[in-house]
Amino acid sequence: MTPRLLRTAVATVLALGSLGLTQPARAASSDGVHTVRVPDGDPHERSLAPRTSESFSLIGITWDDPDTALDGTALVRTRSRESGAWSAWRPLETDARTPETGPDRDRPGVRGSTQPLWTGPSDGFQVRVSGTRLPTGLRVELVDPEAGADPVHTAVVEPDDVEPDDVGPDIAGPAAGPLAAERPALTSRSAWGADESLVQDPPTYTGDTKAMFVHHTAGTNDYTCSESASIVRGVFLYHVQSNGWNDIGYHFLVDKCGTVFEGRAGGIDKPVLGAHAYGFNTATSSVSVLGDHSTAATSAAVRESVAEVAAWKLGLYGIDPTGTVVLTSGADNGKYKLGQKGTFHRISGHRDGYPTACPGQSLYDDLPEIRTLAANAGKSAEPAPESPAPWAEDEDVLAR
Repeated sequence: MTPRLLRTAVATVLALGSLGLTQPARAASSDGVHTVRVPDGDPHERSLAPRTSESFSLIGITWDDPDTALDGTALVRTRSRESGAWSAWRPLETDARTPETGPDRDRPGVRGSTQPLWTGPSDGFQVRVSGTRLPTGLRVELVDPEAGADPVHTAVVEPDDVEPDDVGPDIAGPAAGPLAAERPALTSRSAWGADESLVQDPPTYTGDTKAMFVHHTAGTNDYTCSESASIVRGVFLYHVQSNGWNDIGYHFLVDKCGTVFEGRAGGIDKPVLGAHAYGFNTATSSVSVLGDHSTAATSAAVRESVAEVAAWKLGLYGIDPTGTVVLTSGADNGKYKLGQKGTFHRISGHRDGYPTACPGQSLYDDLPEIRTLAANAGKSAEPAPESPAPWAEDEDVLAR
């Protein structure tokens, strides 16, 4: 190395040091997801100093054992790619769990994880993780939903534009029940840009759909609705590439403008096994609202869209969305024991079946209104009774 190059290299290192930044993180990369290992060591606290990274818009933390929970806190701060400003410390929700059954549990490479956090375009991060005994193999997941993506056109698919999904030879499609509601308009997987090549196994089906669990993705409400498709794509990549699941965990997603997005593949009108409510994934469906509704109020558009999705999905089976149902837990999940039965609202919050704050207190408090809206959606789809012909009464009199 020449003296001039040596001086340049030293100056660069000193400049980075004065900013409190490490050299760009050495990250493994796979289809839009970069990973950075957090070195094992202190069983109670681990961290990564501020550092420059590859571009990302969604961040989370995973670890080796999918059956181990992170009993503690995970904090991140990120640097905006546009302004260069660092965010405040933000917590990652640690209540994510690997499904109790199905391909999302049995596939090799499945990992435990936090919930992901949408950050917007970023190029730097810092991490602090602490707890009673931290899991091994901690890894930061940096998701860039735009990496290698083809242009995405998020046209909303109206109900009349498509036919119901074909029913496979071993899958009984539900007959329209007496409470059937109109199918809501939605953004299909192809419209929001799902990379179907990443979904390795066919969907798994359960017998029917008995209830709908409502979630929120948590994290942040600081996004524009034009970014919603990217957020959904980011969650998909995180669930598949970071968690190691077969597909996105949710059946439907709704943004703050009320736009509905198709989630897990396999047919929106079929009882597809999801990965959303540990212990109660069988015979249930799910809708997750993009954003954090711990305290932030939901919009009328959100409540109406969640109600429409639930009314349509439950209506396929003739289910009253204001009713209740007895479900049996498929796992010891911290709230229910394996095999324990519980009575649930047909439209329940995630917290009803699992020890979590999800879907946030504000959205949870909206569930009674959402059930009423769903019931009205079913009624509005019923044909109005035919009025008797004006001469019918006279004919009846003449027949006496």
